[in-house]
Order: sequence, then C-alpha cells, then structure tokens
Amino acid sequence: MILRSRKSYKVKNSIKIHSNTQNNTHMKFKRTITTLCLIAFAMVDFVAQGQDTGFLYGKVTTIDDKEYTGAIRWGKEEVFWTDMFNASKEENENLRYLSRREKEDLDEKRYKRYGNNNSSNRLVRWVNNNLNSWDDYEHTHQFSCQFGEIDKLEITGRSRVYLTLQNGDRLEVNGEGYNDIGTSVSVIDSEIGEIKLNWSKIDEIDFMDTPSSLSEKFGEPLYGTVQTYGGTFEGYIQWDHDERLSTDKLDGDTYDGDVSIKFGKIKSIVNDGNRADIVLNSGREMTLRGSNDVNSENRGIIITSPKYGRIDVPWREFRKVEFKSGGSPVPRSSFKSNKELNGTVKTADGNSLTGKIIYDLDEEMDLEVLEGSDDDIKYIIPFSLIKSITPKNYDYSKVMLKNGTELTLGESQDVSDLNSGVLVFEGSGDPTFITWENIDSISFK
Repeated sequence: MILRSRKSYKVKNSIKIHSNTQNNTHMKFKRTITTLCLIAFAMVDFVAQGQDTGFLYGKVTTIDDKEYTGAIRWGKEEVFWTDMFNASKEENENLRYLSRREKEDLDEKRYKRYGNNNSSNRLVRWVNNNLNSWDDYEHTHQFSCQFGEIDKLEITGRSRVYLTLQNGDRLEVNGEGYNDIGTSVSVIDSEIGEIKLNWSKIDEIDFMDTPSSLSEKFGEPLYGTVQTYGGTFEGYIQWDHDERLSTDKLDGDTYDGDVSIKFGKIKSIVNDGNRADIVLNSGREMTLRGSNDVNSENRGIIITSPKYGRIDVPWREFRKVEFKSGGSPVPRSSFKSNKELNGTVKTADGNSLTGKIIYDLDEEMDLEVLEGSDDDIKYIIPFSLIKSITPKNYDYSKVMLKNGTELTLGESQDVSDLNSGVLVFEGSGDPTFITWENIDSISFK
C-alpha cells in the first residue's frame, strides 16, 4: 500500500476541483452561447414570419368545384390585407327614410351646382328606372373597404358579387367603374405553384388568416418614406397605383436603351419633372424617361399608413421616395373589430342628437372610408380613425383624427355640400334626417 501525505492529497484534490470548475464554466458558456443563438434564430424567424401575415391568403373555388389555396394577388395589383377593394353598391335602402320632398331637394342641389353635366357622376351617382316617378330614384355610392374586412366573395355574374364581411354583414356590389370585379385572381397553391384564374372560372373566394410563414409568395412589400411638397409620409408604397412588391418592375428609357428594374433593387427615386433620377442599392445612378412610371403620366404614389389610412400623392406633388426595410404588417385578425358608426351630431340651430349614424346617407360602418383632398394630396381614411368632422364651407371640412392630427379636406362629396346629409337613430324608431347645410359638427365614439 502506498501512503500519501496529507499535503499531497490536498494538492491533487485541489487540482480535481479546479478542473471541475473549468469544465462547469465551459459547459455554462456553451449553454449560454447556444441559448443566445436560439434566441437570435427565433428573432429572425419571428421577423420573417411576421412579415408574411400581411399577405392576402385564402381558398378560391372554381365553377367546377376545384380548389386552390394559398397567397392571393388581385389582378396585377392588390396583394395585402390593407389594400382596398372597390365596387359600387347595388342599392341604397336608407332612402326609404326620406320624404319625396327631401329627395327632390337633394337632386335640386346637385343640379344647381353641376347642371346636367354627366361628369358630376364621379361625385354623385343617381339611377332612375322610371322617369315618371321620383320614388324610383336610388342614391347609390362607391363601396370601399380594405381586403382584411372581407370574409367571402360569391361571384354571381360578370360584374356582380355577394360580399360577406367578417362581422357577418352581406351585401351585393357590382364592378361598374372599378376593376376589382371582373379581373383575374392569382393563387400560389402549396402543391402546384402559381395559377392565374379568369374571373369567369371563379365561383367563390374564402379569405383565411395567413400562415405565419409562407413557403412561396409574390414578393416582399415596398416600404419607405415619401417626400412631398406638403410633407413627408412613411408606410407601405404603391407606385403608379400599381407596383407594390420587390418583384414588380419600374420601366423607363435610358440614353442606351429601355430598362425594366425590379423595385427590390432600387434605393431611391427622385422626381425630375418629366423624368426620374434613380439610385440602386449598389449606388449606381441613372435617369429614366419615356414611361408613365417615371413621368407626369404616373397615376400617383399611394402610401398606406396606420396614422392616416391611405395617402394618394400625384406626380406634381411628389418629390422623392426612399425605400427601406421596416413597418408592421397588418394581419387579417386586426380587422375583426369593425362596428357601426355611433356618435353625436350637433346642428346649426343648437340641437344635439346621439345614436347610430349613417353618414352621407350611405356609410354605416367604421370600416368604410372618407375621401378628401388637401393641396391635391388625396386622403382615404377609414372612419375607425376619425374623431370628428366639422363642415367649414361649401367645399371644405375640418377632419380630426383620433391620433390628434387635424386635416382640412375638400374636393369630394364626403366633405362638401354635395354630401347627402346624415341619418341619426336615437332610439328604436325612425331616424332623424339632417341635411349637410344644417350640420355644425359630427363626433364619433
């Protein structure tokens, strides 16, 4: 047997303890690094997945009962839940609350301002099926809402659709004057890839919550800052009312030939009159001309913003756009809280009426939109963002948003004396009709 001294035993034991301490420290360090990597990967995955929830998604059923499910693009345009669906309402049932005399007064007001000029139809659409009867007049309007508000579309004809909202309301709309009805619909089906369906082949479209991560999509959203002569706006961007994805292309002519550049490669675009100066992500610069993408024929640059709704900037007001990453995609679930318009209407003679409001004899839900312009920049604002509306004169109104922003808007029926007035339901009986001229202010809850 070998005898060890107490000292030698302590030294060896000390070495073992030190060695164990090193191993424990090393293991803790490895676990920490592993944890941080997992967190980093999770954060990257969360960002990538979160971005996808903003894309249109659903099931398209054909007239032959074939089904295609996946990301959806409307024609060559709409692809996000925040994009607008536009159509015309088939009829206005609210007219039953007006007397014959009140209908005549509304028509007389339109006639005095615009005469018999059919161009006024862009503001007011009157349909008369029987010229011998005032009672057959229908005062119908545009129907606009974000795609996220829609639950289902049932196609009933070349230009007619039954539309069901997420709140369960169902209405019939037509495509007269709008291209959202009658267009093709593309679906990236998970098994077969992209398929483009003609409108005549579609029976119905059921919208669904978008998966957190899409294996295939049409492209990445365009996001950035738009400088105008009236201010700067940040949000998701539609170029020329059309291009809104990194895979969409900007067309133009250079001195050396025609080019078609994917927006995902573009860093900035500057208005240079009837041409545009382009800077690519690489730093390369060029000037383009000869296309409605880059000259005064451009239909406008639309910015979708949670602060304003949508801002439509004409080319003459546009200065520069800088594309960048950012923004918070809006999922379909964010649109499930729509409700009726409620509030208080103060009249010019000092009365106040509180209850359900039907604005312009037509808009009843906060998912519908108010349109108006400020220095040629057009605002399309969901009523859910509006705190109050105060008419200022025959053509302008002050619009206060719930975030505190104040706008003076004009040049549209919604905010001018062409407005057909409001109905206020204070109880269970018939509503009170208030003409636009007799409105002092409207405050929404």
